Amino acid sequence: MRITRVLGAALLALGLAAGPAAADSTPSPSASDDGKAPTRAGTSFRTATELELGQRATASGSAGDYLYWSFPADAEQRPTVEATVRLPRTHGTQTWQIDVYDGLRRRQSCQYGAATRTAGQGTSSVELACVLRTVRAWAEPWANDPLPGTYYVRLTVVDLASSDLGQPVSTEVRVGSKDIGGAAAVDGSLAKPLVPGIAAESRAGEQDGSKPAVLSGIEPDGGWSSGWWSDRWVWTAIGGVLAALAGIGGYALTRGSGRPSRVPPAG
Repeated sequence: MRITRVLGAALLALGLAAGPAAADSTPSPSASDDGKAPTRAGTSFRTATELELGQRATASGSAGDYLYWSFPADAEQRPTVEATVRLPRTHGTQTWQIDVYDGLRRRQSCQYGAATRTAGQGTSSVELACVLRTVRAWAEPWANDPLPGTYYVRLTVVDLASSDLGQPVSTEVRVGSKDIGGAAAVDGSLAKPLVPGIAAESRAGEQDGSKPAVLSGIEPDGGWSSGWWSDRWVWTAIGGVLAALAGIGGYALTRGSGRPSRVPPAG
């Protein structure tokens, strides 16, 4: 009974200690649309419109344009990109596609989702989705794993009739993320996230040729993670303590209460 009480008290203490850590690992609320959602899209990687996770961006364009947005993704997150293209009343068959690139401008494959869809004649809209693989804090140089940093979304039509080229369309892009936690933790981390430079910064009294390049200011809420901490450490510590308690309990049970009373003393 004493061992049972000790184990129960230890488990209760560990649960209270792990409570704040588990709460810290819960994903924070995504950024909401507060009237500041972008209403334009960039036309290249360098002019991509910056988005926060959870934001909805809208943009008007023409069939055949390349539309670009960018967003931050940190380690142990699984980003999801959704896009809706609203087409004109009359149009031919069109095929739309979204592509996602990391900070090194490597195209990242979708884990699941319909990143390419075809809209037949008379279809008013087409919806696309791409769920990326979980972002890793570190990867081998030869690997194409998604790494922390800026990600780019490119939306364009890949197949349409020449008569539909240039027709007006309206688009809506939504970027979300799910925190996977310690299940996706790896040893090691990048020295810095893959955040590229953006257009040169203008300063008073400087010539155009001397404008310094600045880094993109987009980053996740709360800043970039250090890459080494995850809730995996909490559960590893709990497992170690439980193993130690199990060893102590097993020893106490097998040891018994001491020397049997029927055995005569030695000597």
